[in-house]
Amino acid sequence: MVKHWQVGLFVLASVLSACQTSSDQKVETDAEESAALRRSTPEAQGVSSGTIINLLDKIEESGLEFHSLMIVRNDHVIAEGWWSPYEAEYKHTLYSLSKSFTSTAIGFALQEGLITINDKVVSFFPEDLPDTMDQNIRNMEIRHLLTMSTGHAVGTQRGMFADPDGNWPRGFFAQRLTYEPGEKFMYNTGATYMLSAIIQKTTGMKMLDYLKPRLFEPLKIEGMDWEEDPKGVNVGGYGLRVKTEDIAKLGLLYLHKGKWNGEQLLSEAWVEEATKYQIKNNDGDSDWSQGYGYQFWRCKPENVYRGDGAFGQFCIVDPTRNLVIAITSESKNMQASMDLIWDYLLPEITRDSLAPDPEGVKKLQFTLQGLALSVSELKKEIPDSLNGITFPLDPNELGLGAIQVDLNQRKVVLTGEDTLELTFGWNDWHLNKIRAQMPLGAQVESYMAVMGGWDADNNFVIHRQFVEMAHHDRFVFNLNEGKITWNESVSLWTPQNKGREVTLME
Repeated sequence: MVKHWQVGLFVLASVLSACQTSSDQKVETDAEESAALRRSTPEAQGVSSGTIINLLDKIEESGLEFHSLMIVRNDHVIAEGWWSPYEAEYKHTLYSLSKSFTSTAIGFALQEGLITINDKVVSFFPEDLPDTMDQNIRNMEIRHLLTMSTGHAVGTQRGMFADPDGNWPRGFFAQRLTYEPGEKFMYNTGATYMLSAIIQKTTGMKMLDYLKPRLFEPLKIEGMDWEEDPKGVNVGGYGLRVKTEDIAKLGLLYLHKGKWNGEQLLSEAWVEEATKYQIKNNDGDSDWSQGYGYQFWRCKPENVYRGDGAFGQFCIVDPTRNLVIAITSESKNMQASMDLIWDYLLPEITRDSLAPDPEGVKKLQFTLQGLALSVSELKKEIPDSLNGITFPLDPNELGLGAIQVDLNQRKVVLTGEDTLELTFGWNDWHLNKIRAQMPLGAQVESYMAVMGGWDADNNFVIHRQFVEMAHHDRFVFNLNEGKITWNESVSLWTPQNKGREVTLME
């Protein structure tokens, strides 16, 4: 199962400036960005609008937090929706879905003759090897990195992070093997990082740059970014941010066995090898127990495979039904997310087109345009006792010294070592442009939607949704007997992030 303890608290971002994007600008941008893929009614491609409406209803009933959904049948987008405040033009952190893009880079390098799948991993890093090393490490090949069968019994990232010089390859080789390479599957994000490092060693380019002319430019994928290790190597196993439609484009490239607009970009042989059953993975009957390819998972429905990432980032490819599905989300149950697709969409797809249903299409479009995250309704009263006052904070682990609330300007300013300025909408989302710190420390430009107001208990609430990442947090300010209690809850799905309380001085 995917585990990402290392993602860090992206939510402690510093806001540089606020901006509001007009709806007219968004519509124009959406149209321009969507031009690469054709659109169609569902019925013309053998799916009823009612089927998709029912799927959306089931998603709503499930309580799973979807951020976007795009369904592509017969090379046509038949349904696409974003749960507000997410939008088509925003990138989304892919987590381990990044691995499938890394796999694609290896496929390009193989077809260009830069590497072979049998190359020994140690051959690329002679300066990073320990003084003593067992033969199993020397026998590890690129194929073992691809199939997560390096011989490790536990993940390697902690050991890589622990290298005092930030030399992740050295940290990887310093860890002992329990099994012979190829003997046993063990999900290992460090193995994917090593694939990225091999690309950089071989080509002299970061993997992101290597993929630009080979993958991103032909598929018209723009604006992507990828997190790097301390030495400037793309981390490979996570950290890529692209748009929902870009996820669908990767799926279409694989659906057509490496062809894009009639041009063979990626070897058909690579696509076959990368997506077929290469190794037995986990026990049981879940979608993580159907076999593993080269950074792609096999799925329970016959002939279906996927790339996936933590919290429910999916690129699902169904060659039998000529279908690609892209999903971004913050799902706490990824299996349940997939089961919705398996149960309510796949069985309803027909071989031939259906009779036109203008009313069904109209209802579907209305449903898609009305998608929104479920957030508790907030009130707009403005108590004079709070407005414009600066409250000093007791010492706290966040290093924040004071809070100032300007309700007329819809701003909350938290000051300390850094200044955090939030511009919010009253029970509505206001878009802020931010400078955010990624888990490994890099600063990136991103966007955050912020909503404010009073809850049913008369607490002042700020809800922040990081629309280019999967997560959100809430600040709750409680006025009680001359004191203000501040509670922050973070949606990151890790046991150590259960919220914190700080009491402000009187």
